[in-house]
Amino acid sequence: MEVNFRKIDIDQYDEDALLYNELYDTDPRDPAQALDDTKQNAAAVRGSLARNDYVGALTLVLENAPYGPNVEEAKNLNLQTLVTILNSTKGTDIPGIVKALSADAQDTLMKYLYKGMALPGWGDVSGSVLLGWHEKLTEVAGTGCIVRAMTDRKLV
Repeated sequence: MEVNFRKIDIDQYDEDALLYNELYDTDPRDPAQALDDTKQNAAAVRGSLARNDYVGALTLVLENAPYGPNVEEAKNLNLQTLVTILNSTKGTDIPGIVKALSADAQDTLMKYLYKGMALPGWGDVSGSVLLGWHEKLTEVAGTGCIVRAMTDRKLV
């Protein structure tokens, strides 16, 4: 019997091995509740965009963003809602909007920008929009925002 030793999971024999789900707390909401909350936020965002309240719309999307492995549908809907906000914002308004966000919201926005850039073909948003937001966010929040977004295990 031949066994390919490169395919053996040696961590199964180590009692002290750190599992992926032990690196961070998962979203405390169940997937259905997270999806309902995200749908309600999406409706509230449409209302905020109608009033040209971009800071309020971004705050709704970023403050209670779903994270973790079990809420994929809610995460995708939240990303689509964020892309709608990014596309409807004028480039001259971006620095003021970013300055009005809290530090945690800025970090979450950076995570979403990188998630949007990781989509094949950039999804529903053009690269210039994402890169413009990235540039303005980095100017306001500094490079520490990039480091925190890349090292945080709470994936959006």
